[in-house]
Formats: sequence, C-alpha cells, structure tokens
Amino acid sequence: MDIAREPAAEKRGGKAGRVLGIIGTILLIGVVTGLIFVCIFAFYVKTCITPSLDIDLNDFTLNQSSIIYYKDSNGDYQKLTTVKSSENRIWVDGDQIPQHMKDALVAIEDKRFYTHKGVDWFRTAHAALNMFTGGSTFGGSTITQQLIKNLTQQDDITVQRKLLEIFQALDLEKNYDKDEILEYYLNAVYFGEGCYGVQTAAQTYFGKDAKDLSVAESAAIVGITNLPTYYDPFYSVENNKERQENVLREMYKQGYLNKSEYEEAKNEKLEFVRGENSPDSSSVYSYYEEVVLSDVIGDLAEAKGISRTAASQLVHNAGYEIYACIDKDIQAKVDAIYTDPEQLPKTYGSTKSQLQSAIVIIDQTTGEIKALRGGTGDKNINYGLNRATGTTRPPGSSIKPIAVYGPAIEYGLISPSTLVLDADATHVRLAHTSWYPKNSPNTYDGIITINTALQKSKNTVAAQIMDKLTPSASLEFLRSRLGVTSLIDSDADYAAMALGEPHYGITVREMAQAYTALANDGVFTYSRTYTMVKDRSGKIILDNQPQTIQAFSQETARTMTYMLNNAATYGTGSESRLSNMPVAGKTGTTSANRDRWFCGYTPYYTCAVWTGYDTPETMAFSGNPATQIWQKVMSAVHADLPRKEFNISYGGSATGIFGTREELEEQALTEEERKQKEEEEKKKQQEEEEKKNNEENNGGAVDDIFANFRDLF
Repeated sequence: MDIAREPAAEKRGGKAGRVLGIIGTILLIGVVTGLIFVCIFAFYVKTCITPSLDIDLNDFTLNQSSIIYYKDSNGDYQKLTTVKSSENRIWVDGDQIPQHMKDALVAIEDKRFYTHKGVDWFRTAHAALNMFTGGSTFGGSTITQQLIKNLTQQDDITVQRKLLEIFQALDLEKNYDKDEILEYYLNAVYFGEGCYGVQTAAQTYFGKDAKDLSVAESAAIVGITNLPTYYDPFYSVENNKERQENVLREMYKQGYLNKSEYEEAKNEKLEFVRGENSPDSSSVYSYYEEVVLSDVIGDLAEAKGISRTAASQLVHNAGYEIYACIDKDIQAKVDAIYTDPEQLPKTYGSTKSQLQSAIVIIDQTTGEIKALRGGTGDKNINYGLNRATGTTRPPGSSIKPIAVYGPAIEYGLISPSTLVLDADATHVRLAHTSWYPKNSPNTYDGIITINTALQKSKNTVAAQIMDKLTPSASLEFLRSRLGVTSLIDSDADYAAMALGEPHYGITVREMAQAYTALANDGVFTYSRTYTMVKDRSGKIILDNQPQTIQAFSQETARTMTYMLNNAATYGTGSESRLSNMPVAGKTGTTSANRDRWFCGYTPYYTCAVWTGYDTPETMAFSGNPATQIWQKVMSAVHADLPRKEFNISYGGSATGIFGTREELEEQALTEEERKQKEEEEKKKQQEEEEKKNNEENNGGAVDDIFANFRDLF
C-alpha cells in the first residue's frame, strides 16, 4: 500500500520543485534586471544628472531693470526713469524682506520647507501617482525646486527634467541655507504686471518698498505667484482677495499668525495704487526716453555684433545705468506748450483733425539733444508714433540752406551778393532738365541777389542754383557731411533737393542735426540722447563721445548765418524773432500747405519744428504754425540766458555764375520787349549810319569849296 503511493508522491514533489524553480528563476531574473536597471540608472545619473547638479546661485545673474539718469542743474545725476522690461526687477536683500512675507510664501507654497532637504517626498510621490493615473501633477515642487525652475528656465514636462530637478534641489540645499533660498526665490519669481521679485511688486501694487509691507499686503502679493494673470489685483480685486485670505488662513493654521493677527490681516483694507483695469500712466515712457532706449539698443547691437532684439534684451534686463543728455528744464518748457491746446496755433479751417507737431532741440556745440517731443497732447501709450524721429515728412524750403545754398557757397558757386534772375519759365531755362518751378506766391522780382532770394524763399533761384550744383552732388553732401539717412537714391532730383519734396521725407531730428553745422562754424556733430552706458558692475560699455565732421568751412557757415539771420529777421521767418537773442533760420512749406516747418538756431541752441496732420491735408493757419511754436518754445528756453551775438561773414564778392547785370537784364526781357529793343537798336543803328553818312557828305562839300578856292588863286 505505501509502496504504491510513492510514485504519486514523487510526481507531486517533482511538480512542486519545478514550480519553485520557475519562481526562483523569475526572482533571479527580477534581481538581475533590477541590478541592471540600477546600474543603468547609476550610469544615467553619473553621465546625465551629475554634470548638471552643481548649481551656484551666483552663476544665475537675475535680470535687473536698467535705469536712465539725467544731470540736474547742479551737475548731479538723478533718476529719470526705470526701464520696464519683460523682467522688471530691483534686487532686495533678505534682511529687507519682512519675515511675514517669507512665512506667507512657505505657508501657501511649501509647508514642509523647513524640514525637507529640497524635495518633499510626500508631494513628489503623490504627483508621480497622479502622473501615472492621469491626474494633475501640479503642486509637487518645493520652493527649492521652483527656484531652480525659474533660474534654469527648464520647465518641460518630462521624467528626465523632473529627475534632474530633484537631484539639483537636493544638491542646492547642501550648499545654501533656507534663508538664502527664500531670499533668492523672492527676488526671482514673477508677481504679475511685469514684476519680477517682491521689491518691484511692492512698488507696483502698493507704491512702497517691500520692507514696509503689512501682513495683509504681503499675503496679497505672495498669492499672485500661483496664477499671475488671474490673481493680479489690477485685473480682479475679488480674485486677489480670495487668494489672499487663503494665504492668511494657511498662515494661521500653520502657526505663523495667532487668531487676532489673522483676523486683523484679513479685515485690513488693501489700498492698491490704482483700480481694477485702470491704465498705468506711470509705465508710459516719454518721447525722449523712448529715443534714448532706441539709440542705446542700436549702438549696443553694433558694438557687440548682435541683433537689435538681443541688444534690447540686454538693455531691458541687464541692470544698465544709462546717462541721458536731456535738460529737464528745457524739456518741461517744451511739454508745457505741447500738452496745452491753448498754447498751440489755432486753425481757421473746418478740419476735425488734431494739429500735430514735433520738435527737437540740440546743443550745437556738443550734439546733445536737450529736449524733444513727438506729438501734441498727452502721451498715453509706449512706442506709438514718434513724429520727431519715427516718421519722415517732406521739409519744403527748410531744406534749401543745407541742400542748396550752403553747398553752393561751400563750392564757390555763389555768394550773398551774386546776382540772379528771379523770373518764370519764359525767361529761364535750366541746362540739365526741362523742369522749372514757380514761386509761392507766384510773383517774380527780376534781378535780385542771392541773399534776397533766400530771404524771400525764391523757388526759381533754388532751382537755378541746383542746376549748377546738380541734385546728385546735393544728395551726396547731405548724406556724407550732414548725417542724413532718410533720403533715398531717387531723391537725387531737382524737386526733392531744391524745393524739399523728396519721395518720403526726412525726420525732424535729422533736420535739427543738419542745421547744427551752420550754427557751429561748419562743424557737424551727430546728435546724441545719451553720453554713456555702464553695466551693473560700473564698467562703461558704451562711451558715446561726440562725433564730428567739418561739413562747411567756417567762412561758409558764418556767411549762411548772416543770410539766415536776415531771413529770420526780415523774410519768411520773421515770426521767429526773439526779444533778447538773434535768430537764424528758414521756413518750409510743402505742396498744398500739407507740412509747415521752421528750422533755426540761436548762439545757444538749434531747433527744428514740424507741424501738420497725421493724415496729410491742407493746413489753414494765419502765418506759419511751426514758426510760431518755435518762437514760443525758444522764447521760454532763452528767457534767462544772457544775450550773445552771431559770428557772421558777408561772403565776399559776387561770383557772376548767372551772368553780369547786363546779361541778366537781357535775359529778363519778354519776347515783345526783346523785339522792341531789337527794333530800337536797329533804328538807332540806322540813325547813326545816316548821321555818319551826312557827316561824310558834309565833309566832302567842304573839301570841294576849299579845292575851288585854291583854284582861284
């Protein structure tokens, strides 16, 4: 009986052994696989994770707002504006951050912050479980991990990135204590409205420094970081209040506030600097500030060999110190007129359009732009239309001194006393074109001097000078000697160069800049809005020294000053006269009165003014509105300055390039007058011949008498 059962027992034992063997094999495979995985993971950590573990907070230079400075009347530099950027940040040390601000952050973002070593394994495990089950992984990161994410900008949702972040957080907390991490975090993260860091957030939302924030205010700011576009109080006060109370509740639950402190903070009325959805007027740059930034960006791009986009990032985020050339007193006088409709000229026309104007004032000896404005009325947006630098308009006759008369005197073609015929196309033919202009008004004065032609802005004379000078030479002079870049090649044309009617136009800044050469004894200086730029360490990275060109000889410049002073005193620019200072300048008017200009200078400053409408239309004003604005601004600017006189020259003798007076008188005759003159000359010639014949006949009769008398004897 027992013997019979043995084979069955052996069979069962063999089956069990095989099962155990299979299980053992599986376990062995699992162990080996696990070891392999551990080895692979160890290799991965060594090759992919470890090289990235060493995070030094000092290596991550946080973006800081640049600041523009100006020099006050005492010669001291003062803050003009803070440069707003994608990361508007002002660093504040940890001891200037209230403890309740730090407590609020820890309470709402990472309640085990002071006990973990960089990673909250409970939150990490929960987030990992959610990831595999399809739930939300949001909220798994500690303050340390969030700081790393902000510094490295590594925010892709991958296992590799998360593992790297975990190891980096563990490593970071080996080298930095909790207070250092909190300090860096509160200077790094985004708080909405372009604010990075608690200092700019405190200034933006409450108009105070971070150190002065109350518990309630700190909680309101900390609450924004969770979802800035939703909890921004300028977007929704209600949303922000809801989040703030959540933060305060967590502070109370975790022991950072007692009951009375919690109730007091919750009930405190928050006084934000502006209301919900209200415009932020403090964030609007002035026209001058925008031009400073544009100039610095352009120069930095050129100096570093980078794009304007890259240069803009540096200018806005690298904590630069920019030293502007602006004179705040002069700029204030400009703004007072340009923002007050009552100070601007009034039209007698029926237009509904707002009169627009732009102005640039330059110290001609240094090239420093002391003031500029790109439009009338209040400025409500950033980087809108800047009519002083960002648009081109045809300059009309204000181009004549720099494109016609100045170059022609410089090349010895004309002088103030040179005679020229002011007449219509029936009397004057240009040598190199069939084009010929009319005067405005359509009257002609006959033989006049060059000085008078400029005084009265004679288009016919400008055309005749241009025919001798040539449009191509004029355009080259503007480009190579007077810094003009707006004009195009096809502007090498009579109408463009002689009458100021180019295809697109020229900027107000370029016109003012070009006139500085006439005001400064012929020395042209490129205009500047800043003198230097320093990086955050104090090193000068842009040294914007004056760049000059001897555009005209001193003699030419002083001759032009004499002529332009005459034009501004007795000619078309007489509305520009100042009671205490001599003025030299030239008006400009374009076709159908669509643009009106005055460009002129005193012994102190050069100033160009344009007036018109954004959509060009005929202007109906009594006098020249540009000249009137110029006079009003410059009168205020020069009110307290001692009188100076111009250095002038009368320009020497006439050149005779257009002919002698007799030749010009002949040219001035009409066809009828010429025929009449020819008939008179023919008649006179006949009379002279008859007289001569009579004299000859009379002389022969006398000879016969004497001959007969001799025969008698």
